[in-house]
Amino acid sequence: MLNLERLRTLDALARHGSVSGAADGLHVTTSAVSQQMAKLEREIGQPLLAKNGRGVRLTDAGRLLADHAARIISQVELAQSDVEAQRGCAIGQLRIGAFPTAMRGLLPHTLNSLRADHPELRVRVTEREPEQSMLAVVRGDLDLAVAIDWHNRRMPVPAELSRTHLLDDSVDIAMPAGHPLADRARISLADFADDDWISWNEGQFCHEWLVFTLRGLDVEPRIAHIAEEHHTQLAFVEAGLGVCVAPRLGRGPVPPGVRLVPVSDSLRRHVYVVWRADADRRPSIRAAVSALRKTAAQL
Repeated sequence: MLNLERLRTLDALARHGSVSGAADGLHVTTSAVSQQMAKLEREIGQPLLAKNGRGVRLTDAGRLLADHAARIISQVELAQSDVEAQRGCAIGQLRIGAFPTAMRGLLPHTLNSLRADHPELRVRVTEREPEQSMLAVVRGDLDLAVAIDWHNRRMPVPAELSRTHLLDDSVDIAMPAGHPLADRARISLADFADDDWISWNEGQFCHEWLVFTLRGLDVEPRIAHIAEEHHTQLAFVEAGLGVCVAPRLGRGPVPPGVRLVPVSDSLRRHVYVVWRADADRRPSIRAAVSALRKTAAQL
């Protein structure tokens, strides 16, 4: 009899491509992954992993069983969804991923609402970038992901995911109080052709959007500094080290030496939530989506 948890470990190895990646996805240690795989190999009676440099790879038998494991796990998840739907209440564990400003601006009130309305539902929240969290939902590592894209640069959503719009988040440009444009009622991104920018990490969707948008205005961006957190970016702005995009969702206090000016280009971020389409029947999914929409409507 094949053990379901060991099949989950094999499935995680196949999806993540490494023992450490599987351990992160399953929230266990690498030692636990190795132990589960050793037990599964003894049950199967043949090797499932082979050394590959400093890492490992699946053997032919490992790939074959991993394909079956993915289908078995999918069927188990469907069965759990059906049982939960028949019971008609949100119970068990729900795993949500969200980008940083949604973590601050959306999730606290949403989690309080879920705790009050569904006391048997245990929610675990992880801060991740939108691309990472959507991929984690596809893989089954997360149940829901709160993601964003921009009005002029949309993020592809995998076909196997359902999606619901939550809100449109307007953004301003943050600049030092002594900046020549600080007293303007509105500005355009093209006005900052000669300014240094504080941006997000290279490779992140928002950083790529900023570069794409400025170049669309025939402005070659001068990215002077990279900072992950918006509060860090604003601290750099206050120090006179450049300007940055300042979304309104989850913004928090603004340093006294920073001025925020609306953008005439009407820059907007689309905030939405995604989940696996085959989990539509789960009351916990529906409860979380409803709570997120309620919180978003109050902003």
